[in-house]
Amino acid sequence: MTQESAELEYQPPAPDADEDIQHSLFGEILDWMLAPLLLLWPMSIAITYLVAKSIANQPFDHALEDSVTVLAQQVRSVDGKLIKSLSGSARDILRADDIDNVYFQIQGPRGEHIDGDRDMPQPVLDDEDKTSSGGVRFRNDSMHGTPVRIAFAYVQMERSDGSEPQLALVQVAETLEKRAQLANAIIKGVILPQFIVLPIVLALVWFALARGLSPLAQLQERIRARSSEDLSPIASNQVPEEITPLVRSLNEMLSRLSLTIDMQKRFIADAAHQMRTPLAGMRMQSELALRQTDNGEIHRSLEQLAKSSEAATRLVNQLLALARAENQPQTGSTMLQLDLGEVARNVVQDWVQASFAHRIDLGFEAPPQPLHITGNPTMLRELLSNLIDNALRYTPAGGSVTVRVRSDDLEHGYLEVEDTGPGIAQGERERVFERFYRILGNTAEGSGLGLAIVREIAQQHGAEVDIFSNPRATQPKLPGALFRLTFPLPPAPEPADDEPPYYG
Repeated sequence: MTQESAELEYQPPAPDADEDIQHSLFGEILDWMLAPLLLLWPMSIAITYLVAKSIANQPFDHALEDSVTVLAQQVRSVDGKLIKSLSGSARDILRADDIDNVYFQIQGPRGEHIDGDRDMPQPVLDDEDKTSSGGVRFRNDSMHGTPVRIAFAYVQMERSDGSEPQLALVQVAETLEKRAQLANAIIKGVILPQFIVLPIVLALVWFALARGLSPLAQLQERIRARSSEDLSPIASNQVPEEITPLVRSLNEMLSRLSLTIDMQKRFIADAAHQMRTPLAGMRMQSELALRQTDNGEIHRSLEQLAKSSEAATRLVNQLLALARAENQPQTGSTMLQLDLGEVARNVVQDWVQASFAHRIDLGFEAPPQPLHITGNPTMLRELLSNLIDNALRYTPAGGSVTVRVRSDDLEHGYLEVEDTGPGIAQGERERVFERFYRILGNTAEGSGLGLAIVREIAQQHGAEVDIFSNPRATQPKLPGALFRLTFPLPPAPEPADDEPPYYG
């Protein structure tokens, strides 16, 4: 397969669709308000229809009940036979209806037809139900394929011989056209105003949302009107309560950004000031060497030029180390579980040759068992290198520098750098960690950045830096200095349940 075909076949994964969609807060709120409204509206129509049908049934059921009552009064028993006294005009009045068809039926106790429509459906009731509930009852049925509403009642006919009374069935039915018309009229009376009110409600909701979200637009305009150099906090008393947490978080970010910018400006100003001296010296020595004709003078100028170049190189390296240390949290460098004694041993080995050049005894002490901490090995090497370099520069020839790793408990580990130099006065011990700070009267070469780098890296590792006088110093004029870094130790892992206890 050629490279071109491989490139054609490979297709990078498409980004997630949700990541590219910018959601509108106005649209989200509007959707969550209108969606329930549009869902509840059909439900309200269905409920209104059921209520309208119930309301429409009541007056017509009363009319059917009256018809059954009047018709039952026209039936009586004579000599054990049921007779009716319903005239033709009364029958016409009963059936008189311009919209619905009305049917009635009278049956004797044995189901014999007395009067009315023979094909009316019969109620499905047993003898106990017929006599248990007196009065008119209702049911829905169909007649000739048309739905009807039927009112019926069982009328007791007393016999002349005193035997058990007879039950006659009287029922009246009518079609449902008037009921449907009344129900539709009720629905129209309720639904049609909703068609007028609903657009008004939507317009009011739209206006209310636009009005409620206007503070966001005002906040946007105030932020947009700011200059790029204005990092002052945004007044939170001019925004609604719901936006206050957002404004507070934005103010905290502006505060951190302002602090970072101030640090960068100060760093650039200090670096420019410190770089000016070695660069000016290099320029002066090069110009002096160009004017000299004596080889010895030229050689001395070149030596001074090399020293200035070395100082400038060391200053640039320390500036880069300080910038790297300050940007450590932003770059997200990995913190590892490491042995502090092993890291310190490797760094001390790198400085052995430099200690020989300074004629200083460089020693190292560490416990036999590993001392594990959580840290960045590169940054810790930079930290210890600056401490050792600082001790070698300020310790006179013939002195000693000791690097020590120890632990007195299970919670803290200690890294100490001890020297036999002039020491640091009590009042200067806090200021020596400032950038480019040099103790007055100090003749040792340096840029004043080493201890600033040490403090920055220590803070990122959660360690504390303390300065003491050397307790093992033997000369009163050379009290020495002891730099102690206290590291928090990670918690020891708990033994497994099935692991037997260790008794030593």
